[in-house]
Amino acid sequence: MGWIRLALRLTMFSLFLAGTCLLAAGLCIADRFRSTPIDRNPWSAWCFRRACQCLGWQIGVHGHRSEGHALYVANHISWSDIPVLGSITPLRFLSKSEVGHWPIIGWLARQAGTLFIRRGGGQARRIKAEMSKHLAAGESVLIYPEGTTSSGLAVLPMHGLMLSAARDAGVPIQPVTIGYRRQHRPDALAPFMGDDSFHHHLIRLLKQSPMQVELVFHPQVDTSGTDTINELTRQIHQTISDGLKRIHAGEFDSGAQCTVRTAGDPELSHHP
Repeated sequence: MGWIRLALRLTMFSLFLAGTCLLAAGLCIADRFRSTPIDRNPWSAWCFRRACQCLGWQIGVHGHRSEGHALYVANHISWSDIPVLGSITPLRFLSKSEVGHWPIIGWLARQAGTLFIRRGGGQARRIKAEMSKHLAAGESVLIYPEGTTSSGLAVLPMHGLMLSAARDAGVPIQPVTIGYRRQHRPDALAPFMGDDSFHHHLIRLLKQSPMQVELVFHPQVDTSGTDTINELTRQIHQTISDGLKRIHAGEFDSGAQCTVRTAGDPELSHHP
């Protein structure tokens, strides 16, 4: 059964990637005849929704996301965090530079306007300034302040420098917790860690039954107060950690089991 599931999903995902590449190429060509580039964010959100549908992921959304633009701050478990979160709302992502070199995926990420940062490259302040520019222009940006992926069981220590981009731009922070579940337990297949390769990880996921992804959107955090960045970072870390504990305590399992919901479906679940 696993190999049949893999063949079907891999075929669908390959066709999706081919279509997405054609769309990205079309947007590049269209830009040549325009004075300003086409906004990629709505197109990216649409593509992420289709990707989640092709991969068969079940996504539960809990809480209410920011109605306006904000700096989205989330824990980081896998490359799949990006299409899952990007399927819910238009976002510009901050990603490690290695992703930009992945075949096809890296090119698509660049076309979508992803901001890349090289670890230990001394680029943090330049990237923060660029994030502030996009936030001030009315875009939402997503960052993973842990700086790397985790096992998905706990939230790693967070680096607070990038959080100050929200304060510089005068926008709120939208904390988000993401958690992966499988058969009422934390999903051991979802984490993408160490020297694992994208294609090997993707194949392992596609061979198994659909994973359940829970997203918890926490109340916005006002950045105009007097809290220091360290205090703000501790607050965000605690909020996201509490959300992960709620997910793995099974608080949302009943909602995830009501029906198969994939991002982009009109019945996408929203729970308080």
